[in-house]
Amino acid sequence: MTTDWQFEVPTTGSKHLPPDARYMEALSSQGYGFEAAIADLVDNSIDAGAKDVVIHFLRDGDKLVSLLVVDDGKGMDEEELDVAMTVGGRRQYDTKALGMFGTGLKSASLSHAGAVTVVSKVRRTRAAAPAGRRWTMERAVTGYQCDIVAPDYAQQLIDRYYDCPIVWQGTVIRWDAVKDFPHTGGGGQTDRYLHRTINKLGLHLGLYLHRFLARDDFNITIAVEDVSTGVEYMNFGVQPLDPFAYPVSGHPDYSRPFVATVPSVGAVTLHAHVWPPKSNLDEFKAVGTVIERQGFYFYRHDRLVQAGGWNNFRQPEQHLALARVAVNLPDGSTSSDVFRLTVKKDGVSTSPEFVTSLESATDADGTSFAQYVADADATYREARKRTGTTRKPVIPAGKGFESAVREAIEDELPIIPGEEPIAVRWQKIDNSTFFEIDRENRTIILNQHYRAAILGGQRGGLNDAPTLKSLMYLLLHQIFEKEYSGSREKDNLQLWQSVLVAAARAELNRVADDE
Repeated sequence: MTTDWQFEVPTTGSKHLPPDARYMEALSSQGYGFEAAIADLVDNSIDAGAKDVVIHFLRDGDKLVSLLVVDDGKGMDEEELDVAMTVGGRRQYDTKALGMFGTGLKSASLSHAGAVTVVSKVRRTRAAAPAGRRWTMERAVTGYQCDIVAPDYAQQLIDRYYDCPIVWQGTVIRWDAVKDFPHTGGGGQTDRYLHRTINKLGLHLGLYLHRFLARDDFNITIAVEDVSTGVEYMNFGVQPLDPFAYPVSGHPDYSRPFVATVPSVGAVTLHAHVWPPKSNLDEFKAVGTVIERQGFYFYRHDRLVQAGGWNNFRQPEQHLALARVAVNLPDGSTSSDVFRLTVKKDGVSTSPEFVTSLESATDADGTSFAQYVADADATYREARKRTGTTRKPVIPAGKGFESAVREAIEDELPIIPGEEPIAVRWQKIDNSTFFEIDRENRTIILNQHYRAAILGGQRGGLNDAPTLKSLMYLLLHQIFEKEYSGSREKDNLQLWQSVLVAAARAELNRVADDE
């Protein structure tokens, strides 16, 4: 078929097609994690010049009712607040601003809450009235109807946080009907949720905002208060978690800067580091799994926007666990095609142009970036040799295992590449057995009958009983690495069944005696 190819598509005009109100549903379904959503709100506080940010969980007895992010930044007047609450509303961003898309406040909030209220006060006189707006998902999807907050309540909310941290100016963001909150808080469920969530939130903020938190004039506080009694259950400052804060380098030649020349954006400096082997510091271990925490750490205006990953430069592998490279993205580069930042600010897509530039990147002495990668690999391997033992590769742990357990296994044992991980789950099986092995689906099945006794009467979850499941993995992982079990293994399996059933029945009897 022969025809003249049109390199440009011809048009005959244009037509205005405004978004359907249901676009708000799509805006709230961008995959924001809870921690990333809160971090996005704190970014706004930093852009507003805040010195103190308070993340406040409010409870009423056992029930969590609201979450607020409060700052002492410059605040917004009525007009500025309307822009901030407009979907896609764009303000003039400072050249060093962390915001860039104009959707973070809305999409981050409505991804996790049924309603988001923003009350803000600018510094004119202390008597200047604050402004307030509220989005509810129900009203948003029926025509972009944004509520105006009653002036008396707006002032009341500002006054509630007077001197902690608001004095002359500031902003309060309130989430209601938070989707992640437990529906019922009895049996210690709320306390467990808060402990788990606040720990993860503190680590996330400490990592992604560590350069700000290291400054003397910026603080983030996480607090929990009972609105009925006024009792404050928790109040602590988030600590910086610098992913490059090792006490001694793992290699005497590092850290050192390499320069990659990217034609579209110019010189990009790569600060290459090698962590010391076997580190137990949070700065090393709390970032992610051994695979996730190696590679590039991209910063935009001092805000970490990607923590690990090789961006198609190479495949991650266990031997590169000690390699971390800090990259400060050049100003304006995220508006190019070379570095594309996700809306959630938790990843950077890089073009082939950047990957190609890494192949010719060198330091001032002419050492190649590839040599750095080789040095990091060799440091890891040498440390393994000094232990005097070589551990056999294993199939990794997967669904049903606590993430910390999976990370520990990947840290301590070489992983067989390309293998489906071993899962674990509870299921009803014959009470004469404690576990079954499903080779076909690569799953360890635990007897549901004994679950409540093993959990001590606590509510179970997907990753419950981490100690038991870890021990079961250590006992059984080799079974999945073979096509069949020999007579010795079969005898061991029978032995383990007998002992574990006896122990589980003893747990059941103890629970019955307590009742």
